[in-house]
Amino acid sequence: MAHLEQAECHLAEIELLSSMYPGEDELVITDQLAVAELREYVEGATDTYPSSRPHILIKQKMDTDTVKGVNVTISCTYSSAYPNVLPEIAVRCPGLSRSQQAQLHSDMNTYLSESCQGEVCVLSAVEWIKDNVHLYLTDTSTSSTAAPGEKESRSTSSSPQPKEKFSRLWIYSHHIYNKRKRKNILEWSKELGLSGFSMPGKPGIICVEGPQSACEDFWARVKVLTWKKIIIRHREDVAVDSQSPPEASMVDNTMDSLRRFTGFEEAMFDPHGNRGNHMDLGQLYQYLNERGCGDVFQLYFGIEGR
Repeated sequence: MAHLEQAECHLAEIELLSSMYPGEDELVITDQLAVAELREYVEGATDTYPSSRPHILIKQKMDTDTVKGVNVTISCTYSSAYPNVLPEIAVRCPGLSRSQQAQLHSDMNTYLSESCQGEVCVLSAVEWIKDNVHLYLTDTSTSSTAAPGEKESRSTSSSPQPKEKFSRLWIYSHHIYNKRKRKNILEWSKELGLSGFSMPGKPGIICVEGPQSACEDFWARVKVLTWKKIIIRHREDVAVDSQSPPEASMVDNTMDSLRRFTGFEEAMFDPHGNRGNHMDLGQLYQYLNERGCGDVFQLYFGIEGR
């Protein structure tokens, strides 16, 4: 399929989804510029095939037999070869454990590969998730080899929902110069209720902390922008309000108590160099150390800060 045909498919599907999910925050286009560039190419305003990849989020409340109003977020990133290859689709749901999510993704991709290869498939993926998500919102401790009576008692007993987790992601980029990216980073962190900081220049560093689902959402948006290199260098995940032994009852394990940063900011540390794009790493270390994160400096740069 030629580039123009592929671009037309992408744009037509995004417009269809926008009309089907018109509610506030039902469908979120995380990079409006990518869609604008796609439209310009399709309409012939430019001959350059857009390099950025559209990324959308579809947020739905789904009802299952046992749970009403399950919040499900479907994240979809288009590749330049879509629909010849499947898009990157991720499903996030507070009621799913990591293993349940992995199984759901595997089964969904198998279905899409068998039923939609070579065709636009995001709507099919949404419908499949609506029809099947209830199958994964079950107690995974139930074994298929368990005795019938044991299996029934486990399935009928009320099992606690998975605890929300607090995450802190330490992201490393070759550089962060682009003003639009810097603006996106600030706006998305605020929208998702994340604290932390971003350091523009070369290298670029981003730290976000808060609910695990929000951190994953932030990473899903950021990583699909055009980068020379971007990776999660280190991550920290902590169970919130975990069951602590009596002697540890004084430990405050709430979401806000685990934060090391107040709000989110773009941090600059005495920019220097020919292009003013290098930061004073000594000041960066001091900034991290004051917030109890000095050990991360070595993970980024392979040396101990002073």
